[in-house]
Amino acid sequence: MISESGIQDAVVTDGDKYSVVLENERVRVLRYHDKPGDRTFQHAHPDYVLYAESSFKRRLTFPDGQRHEVEVKAGSIIWMKGHVHIGENIGDTHTDVIIVELK
Repeated sequence: MISESGIQDAVVTDGDKYSVVLENERVRVLRYHDKPGDRTFQHAHPDYVLYAESSFKRRLTFPDGQRHEVEVKAGSIIWMKGHVHIGENIGDTHTDVIIVELK
């Protein structure tokens, strides 16, 4: 799948890290898992809710070159507007999240 911006879907770019666990006409639910040092290819997400199953530290790099580092605690629930990014695990723990993308 390619987004309206022409950027590829995360399941296409990083199928070794993202898997679809449910999809219908309203939402798509993804499971994401990586390990320290892993990095994704650039990909797009629509608006989504993220549930952190583990605590982790990541760097997000946006198409304009801006970088944002985040530390997320297990059990956190985060709302994100749709965007394009590259994600990198810069911590010393695995990243395990559930992402509910809105359609």
